[in-house]
Amino acid sequence: MRWILSMAWRDSRGSRRRMLLFVGSMVLGVAALVAINSFGTNLRSAIDEQAKALLGADMSLESDVAFADSIEVLIAEIGGEQSRRTSFQSMAQFESGVRLSTVRAQDGIYPWYGAVETDPPEAATGWVERGEALVDQTLFREFDLAVGDSVRIGYTSYRIGGRLLQTPRESAAAGLVSPRVYIPIANVDTTLFGFGSQADYEVYFRFTDGRDYEALADSLRPALRPADVGVDSVFEEQENWDESLTNLYRFLSLVGFIALLLGSLGVASAVHVYIRQRIDTVATLRCFGAKSSTTIMVYAVQALGMGLIGATVGALIGIGIQLFVPTLLADALPVDVEFALAPGAILLGAGIGVGVTVLFALLPLLAVRGISPLRAIRAQVDPVDEGRTDGLTWLIRGIVAAGVIVFSMLQAPSPMYGFWYAVAIAAVFGALALLARGLIWAVQRIRSTSMPYVARQGLANLHRPNNQTLLLTLALGLGTFLIGIMLVTERTLVAQVDLSGRAESPNLVFFDIQTDQVEGVRAVLEEEAVPVVDEVALVTMRIASVKGRTVEEIRADSTREGPRWPFFREYRSTYRGNLTSSETLVAGEFTPSWSLSDGAIPVSVEQDLAADLDVALGDTIVWDVQGVDMTTVIGSVREVDWRRVQTNFFFVFPEGILEAAPQFTVVLARAPNADESADAQAAVARAYPNVSAIDVSLVLSVFEAIFSRIEFVIRFMALFSILTGFVVLFGAVLTSRLQRISETVLLKTLGASGRQVVRIMLVEYIALGALASLTGLGLALLGGWALAQFVFETPVATGGPVLLWISAGVVGLVVMIGVLSSRGVYRLPALEVLRSEG
Repeated sequence: MRWILSMAWRDSRGSRRRMLLFVGSMVLGVAALVAINSFGTNLRSAIDEQAKALLGADMSLESDVAFADSIEVLIAEIGGEQSRRTSFQSMAQFESGVRLSTVRAQDGIYPWYGAVETDPPEAATGWVERGEALVDQTLFREFDLAVGDSVRIGYTSYRIGGRLLQTPRESAAAGLVSPRVYIPIANVDTTLFGFGSQADYEVYFRFTDGRDYEALADSLRPALRPADVGVDSVFEEQENWDESLTNLYRFLSLVGFIALLLGSLGVASAVHVYIRQRIDTVATLRCFGAKSSTTIMVYAVQALGMGLIGATVGALIGIGIQLFVPTLLADALPVDVEFALAPGAILLGAGIGVGVTVLFALLPLLAVRGISPLRAIRAQVDPVDEGRTDGLTWLIRGIVAAGVIVFSMLQAPSPMYGFWYAVAIAAVFGALALLARGLIWAVQRIRSTSMPYVARQGLANLHRPNNQTLLLTLALGLGTFLIGIMLVTERTLVAQVDLSGRAESPNLVFFDIQTDQVEGVRAVLEEEAVPVVDEVALVTMRIASVKGRTVEEIRADSTREGPRWPFFREYRSTYRGNLTSSETLVAGEFTPSWSLSDGAIPVSVEQDLAADLDVALGDTIVWDVQGVDMTTVIGSVREVDWRRVQTNFFFVFPEGILEAAPQFTVVLARAPNADESADAQAAVARAYPNVSAIDVSLVLSVFEAIFSRIEFVIRFMALFSILTGFVVLFGAVLTSRLQRISETVLLKTLGASGRQVVRIMLVEYIALGALASLTGLGLALLGGWALAQFVFETPVATGGPVLLWISAGVVGLVVMIGVLSSRGVYRLPALEVLRSEG
């Protein structure tokens, strides 16, 4: 071993600068892993330390209906300090406009742990007693509000006491979706809780008597479950946030893992070229009696040294990057994440870097076994038997594959996700490698004499010895794939809601309209010149039994598989005599009308819900329609396009059944522009404060804002792959420098000018860059199509011009790197190059 270490050190003389460049291809991947894993460790620590602040209390009870008398008795028996809050959706009306908001009507002191952050800070205390409102900073910006202005919720107006910055259990991104308005519960307008309205009722507890509130929560669940009352504790809140945010940073670290794999390819390529340059040295060692295994160990030690240096430098850079990750994700985090060194995460990232480096260096090192001692005596002997494939080769390949799978499983949210992630990476790598091999095969068979000499020679370079075709295609192709698939996915999701299409497509939805208010709402919209597109009646109901089994029996059946929520939720169903444009009949026959005297009522069910309920044509469902049992039978199954901006339902009843049931109405309208939409919402809110409205255009813009933030984080991680690809490319150019020198000398000796040599190089790099970028984008389109088809179930949207700009940018960067790294070879005279290179 002493001789191996000494030989490895001596043999590296003269090549250490080049080896450091090879190390550079590993640095960024390790940096990405260390940064994200360290951030994840600090995030878990922050959640553990601030767990009580996440809930704001020791325990809470939550229900979507007012607590029954029996539950109120139980709440009184629990004791402790208590605070109540009722949350609901309502129109927040300001002098300059209205906006659908999440209203939280509160009493008492809450939160007990953590704090409500406001501007000014003193507004966070005493606002309940003063009868003031706290308004989300999103609304402050949108309506140019100031402290002292008023907000109207229902028929009641409140002085705005401060701007809401941060509240327990909510991230800043929540304010983009539905801005929050806090008001005192004592002053709330009770007309907002009329028939058809929805609200969440919450009680928060703090215990100062030292009781075990986790055990208390567990003991309360059996009594609360039949009343559909949920109980939450600090431990559960901590677990929920930890699980969801752990998934977030682990998925991001998988993107960094790709950068590490690309760096490993660079190391493998570097070792391959390095061994070819050491053929005579290896042959000499074999002549002096060195075994092939001993020689392999010499270069394996050098690869291990490269891995250790790369892992160390990458870990240091990753620690620095870790400072910026919490800033990138701040809007999605419920806690403040402070910087701290995470030794476990640092060692894991560095260890994976070293492990992957050694694994990917093993395969090219096996070529040492094919170097004959005769090479040191007779130059005509073939240097390496590269076609040799034996049991050891397959064993090493299996170890490499197993190592990649294990590393992927360590980074993924679950081992199964990690396994399939590794399979997906292998598929993308395989597709890129196959296309690169196909290009090499194709250019080898080009025999066109009509093509200019420069073009023929440049294309021939794609299959010459030490060519970069495969390596560059893998490195830049995968990085381009990551950016491309994010772009395609974003465009596909945004395109699901098309507001600029048909003139009759609704972009305003008014709901919670009582029966006696429908005519009035219609009149207000007509006065505002906003046409009504559709009106739909909604009837609330719950399932009493399915196929003869009551929901209580289903709840008690622990052996039943499948989701349970469809049996216990409240349904808002409608009645009509026809299918809509967003519905397709897939089974049975749709019944337009029915009479109670005709027997069991045939209803139509959405196909995915039918699967969750485990019902088919002819099965019976008994409904509790606001205290009245109603027996129905599945008469048809529909496929529903939920993306369409119109009212869609799980269950549709025939006409003649529900007309007399208590109900409310949804009105869909079309406003020609944002100003008239805002005016129509304000006019309806003034006339009917209980009626809420959704501006679909605004929802879409919020969606785009949230998705763009997530997209930025993913692209930030994909940048590691792109940069790694450039480092690998730069290293590949330098490793082929000797080959280029001999080619340049030969071409110049035969009369080629420097300009011709440069043009040959440009043809090669343009072809390589185009292949890598177009292949990566092609795979991105294929992956985006698969996601659109099987996950989002919508047509794919490509965003073609942007993809073409990405491809052009990659080609330009490849050409730039090739020109800058090779300019010294092409500019100097042939004799001077030969002398300088020895």
